[in-house]
Amino acid sequence: MIDNLTSLLGRPRFLEHLDEMVRHSAEFKAPLGLLIVDVRRFRKINRNFGHETGDQVLQGVASVLKQVARSGDSIGRIGDDQFALLLDRVANIGHAQLAAMKMQRLLDLPISTPEREVRCAVTIGISLCPTHANTSGKLLLSAEQALAEAKQMEQPIGFAVPLEEEGISSDWDIEVSLGDSILNSELRAYYQPKIDLASGRPLGAEALVRWQNASRGLLSPAVFLPVAEAIGFLKPLTIWMLNSALRHSAEWSQRWGKLSVSVNIPPHILAQPDFVDLVMSAEKLWMREHVDLCLEVLEQSLVADVDVAFEKLSALREQGVKIAIDDFGTGYSSLSYFRDIPTDELKIDQSFIRGLRQDRANIHIVSLIMDIAHRFGLQVVAEGVEDRKVAAYLKHQGCDQAQGYYFARPMPADEFASWLKTYQPDPQLFPVASADN
Repeated sequence: MIDNLTSLLGRPRFLEHLDEMVRHSAEFKAPLGLLIVDVRRFRKINRNFGHETGDQVLQGVASVLKQVARSGDSIGRIGDDQFALLLDRVANIGHAQLAAMKMQRLLDLPISTPEREVRCAVTIGISLCPTHANTSGKLLLSAEQALAEAKQMEQPIGFAVPLEEEGISSDWDIEVSLGDSILNSELRAYYQPKIDLASGRPLGAEALVRWQNASRGLLSPAVFLPVAEAIGFLKPLTIWMLNSALRHSAEWSQRWGKLSVSVNIPPHILAQPDFVDLVMSAEKLWMREHVDLCLEVLEQSLVADVDVAFEKLSALREQGVKIAIDDFGTGYSSLSYFRDIPTDELKIDQSFIRGLRQDRANIHIVSLIMDIAHRFGLQVVAEGVEDRKVAAYLKHQGCDQAQGYYFARPMPADEFASWLKTYQPDPQLFPVASADN
């Protein structure tokens, strides 16, 4: 059941586990990612250096997979020179791609054996459940096909074909009309308040994009952002969001003092050479004295090239822009560079917050994140707060800020401006603040 050489799951046990996880994914709507990892030219390594060195190379690759895997992920050796990494609860194909990129980056360094250092490259095939397959057999087959195509095209990473692409994509109309959404004034900026848990006062809001599509109605970003990424529309969309958020926030009421506005930055945009100039141009155009800009970047955004990402974020912080790490706790970053991370706040992923009352493990995770963040002088923001008990618990534990349906749902700009004028803190949770108002 366990592979003797690498101490990973052997092929039969891994396939059993894969079948179990796919059934779990279907029952609990928890997407999975499967990466098949093939060691390139492994037979040549065995032939030139001997089987003992070859075994040590396989152990080195297994060690790299263990570094990439998170708690809850599974690793197996499924062939002589093939491994599999099963990612639990992936957000999208980009999430799985970042894991693959980190794996390849770690393998840029040669693997040390007693006799010599051996450079080892891998090809990776990626498939998601249910995007590319809805059974364990089909998921494995689609990842293997993606791997085979990548090897044939001499590409480091291959991606499975989504189920709907076997015929006509069900999103063809989105792809056709999304490019004109800005020109046709169809995009909408919604705002969800961020609340200070010490006082109950609003500190600002996170800007969230919506699309008022002519045929489908109001669409959430989950529907059209994958299409935007596929057609190269993320950059104009991000520029539009930056300008809209700064323009709206400049008009917010002064009742609560200086407020911040947070804008989400996709990993692809952070990686672009002109990212810093893009942000500073928007801020220069709309900045007002009573508004603070905060950029929310995913934890996974820092994986591909840590030094370059840190340099860009540091440059923006020097210009007065705040940085928040979004969905903290779900990515692949290492605590080894935590002390140098250029950020002002950590946002705990809502999957941990919503599970506080059901799973004690989530309580430990949230407490650990808050403790580490506060030790480094960072603010902690809890996402997905949906009831008073969770809000009260977070307040008691020293969490700094919170957002979620308990306080307010995301709302259009004009509604948020009105909400700021009428909002009253919950007197049971914030008795002092309520007395002041």
